[in-house]
Amino acid sequence: MSSGERVRVMIVDDHAVVRLGLSQLLEQTGEFEVVGQAVDGEEAVRMAANVSPDLVMMDVMMPGKDGVEACREIMESAPETLVVMLTASPDEDAVVEAVAAGAVGYVPKEVDRERLLSVVRDVVMGELRLPSGVVRRVFAEKRGTARMGDVDGLTPREREILTSFARGMSYARIAEERGIQPVTVRNAVYGIQHKLGVGSMQELVLWAAQHGLVNISGKED
Repeated sequence: MSSGERVRVMIVDDHAVVRLGLSQLLEQTGEFEVVGQAVDGEEAVRMAANVSPDLVMMDVMMPGKDGVEACREIMESAPETLVVMLTASPDEDAVVEAVAAGAVGYVPKEVDRERLLSVVRDVVMGELRLPSGVVRRVFAEKRGTARMGDVDGLTPREREILTSFARGMSYARIAEERGIQPVTVRNAVYGIQHKLGVGSMQELVLWAAQHGLVNISGKED
């Protein structure tokens, strides 16, 4: 994504007032383009496949398919998509589930305008905007299910590709910057996943954060 392009955002919430408010807030900045609005997880998965958003802002609790499951399905089909979860619940378990599903940002619904925009902008720039304790808990749980590799086991090229991927860059964008084909980047990411013993693309992002390849915000929003 070049600096002159607006970030393409999809908003998912079962309350029309929330969708409208977020849409107006993001559009007014001139930095974001709202390309779709969905009312539940089922619609979110279908819409994401059609509009290919850069960023999805999604409520955790919705009737039918909830935001966590929708996040997981979106990430499986488009792992470069950035997902920020919206929640009215302070329950850490809900945030942990969202992070495990692939979310890279978390926003309580009661935050003010500037704090919300700060989270969204940081995520677009490649930061994880999550409570650091939640990231550690998710990583510890994942680590308990598989033996993960060490950062020293990656080549410099693999570290660079993983860092770019974890910051939300698409295969095509990474390939463009490196002068290679997107399929080469995809294969490299899969190779890194296998080398580290990481079970999913989402866990690669967490692994990169834990090993200092991308930033974790210390702000508890």
